[in-house]
Amino acid sequence: MEIDLTDLRGNIFFEGPAGRIEAILKEPASPVTRAAIVCHPHPLFGGTMHNKVVFRIARAFHDAGFAVLRFNFRGTGLSQGEHDEGRGEQEDLRAAMSFIEQKFQGAEVWLAGFSFGSMVMLRAAAFDQRVRAMVAAGVPVSKYDFSEVARCRKPKLFAQGALDEFGSVEDLKRFFSSLDEPKTLKIIEGADHFFEGRLTEFAEAISKFIDSISVTLAG
Repeated sequence: MEIDLTDLRGNIFFEGPAGRIEAILKEPASPVTRAAIVCHPHPLFGGTMHNKVVFRIARAFHDAGFAVLRFNFRGTGLSQGEHDEGRGEQEDLRAAMSFIEQKFQGAEVWLAGFSFGSMVMLRAAAFDQRVRAMVAAGVPVSKYDFSEVARCRKPKLFAQGALDEFGSVEDLKRFFSSLDEPKTLKIIEGADHFFEGRLTEFAEAISKFIDSISVTLAG
């Protein structure tokens, strides 16, 4: 799967099932052995790959030495196609994974998603053998059914604001208790769905998870 176009802003495009997908790829200075893909929040409510939570997740991975891909789901930004309520978006993510696999052959693939993006990620990749670990932020567990991913045995972090409007801590804790290990839950006190005023603490939780799981996987 080849990059077919670069626009004036330096964004890249790769082919997806509904047409070309707009993305941003940031590579580390060292050879790529690990790559992360970050999924954005709901596009019908302004969510894009430029969302500040998505950006902070991406930066945490890049600071840890990952190549990081952010991309716009179908119908968002310059990505072709139309919004598909999370169904076609799962195929968009799989296309992103295939693109990363081809570009960085042999690299570990980690996934992350915020809000709607976390739903897409969990449903698409909870049992995908290509994925080593996952970060789910602002999970809209009060809106969507996640029971199908309960048996996921990949390392996974759930980071949630204590005041999240779309995924209450109580609902998330019930869901989290049903999940197979390994799993980590981080509740950011005083934070809303967008981690307003708590983004630094949020990013630190992701960095700590990356470090801890990296040691586990290396062992």
